[in-house]
Amino acid sequence: MNEAALFAARGGLRLVGMNQFELAKDKIMMGAERRSMVMSESEKRNTAFHEAGHAIVGRLMPEHDPVYKVSIIPRGRALGVTMFLPEEDRYSHSRRHIISQITSLFGGRVAEEMTLGKDGITTGASNDIQRATEVARNMVTKWGLSEAMGPLLYDEGGEEVFLGRSAGQPAKVMSDETALAIDREVRSIIDECYAQAHQLLEDNRDRLDLMADALMQYETIDAAQIDEIMAGKMPSPPSDWSGDDRGAPPDTGEAESTASPIGGPATEH
Repeated sequence: MNEAALFAARGGLRLVGMNQFELAKDKIMMGAERRSMVMSESEKRNTAFHEAGHAIVGRLMPEHDPVYKVSIIPRGRALGVTMFLPEEDRYSHSRRHIISQITSLFGGRVAEEMTLGKDGITTGASNDIQRATEVARNMVTKWGLSEAMGPLLYDEGGEEVFLGRSAGQPAKVMSDETALAIDREVRSIIDECYAQAHQLLEDNRDRLDLMADALMQYETIDAAQIDEIMAGKMPSPPSDWSGDDRGAPPDTGEAESTASPIGGPATEH
């Protein structure tokens, strides 16, 4: 409410409307826009393909949270953001849902590889790789979601220290063979998800190009435009878009919200 009121005040409006609430929600969930950041045309286009890769793979994977918004406007430290919003609260996650998440995380890097070649891949996917690796390792070592390793706990590194176990005592002794088997299983999951992301984007290359072009033109697209693109249609302009004014007034940084991010996970480039 506070951020929406600030957006209304900056725009010289007497009342707070739904557009200001949308802008406030985006700022809280995805970070403040950095429109002052200058990006070259090539980097901007690469960001558009990167975020389009996330969105398309996430849209096509089973049990994945719906794509809420895709933007190539720099926010925080990210050059672009793809936001997914769950339709309901989740208290547990199926293996299929987790695999879908890992696959969509690699959508951006795969899109870069397809458009720039193997030697043109950038460091923009570093956060995606870190998150995907952590999730895959948790599948194997903590959640019992690996057939090869079985329903066993291999990693107690994050557990609290209980009575009878000193702080300096190792939580679990693991053989070299087991550690190697875990590494192989994590690599197998990652390779499987990467290959699936590549296949999905190869099969939907026309939609990848269409979404990247839309992002280059509008900078931000939402679920309505994504639906049109996935149907193979040219997307209509966003409801709040115009050729002269593409978004919100510049954020001066006043009254920065300290609320924690809400909603589903975002992928950043």
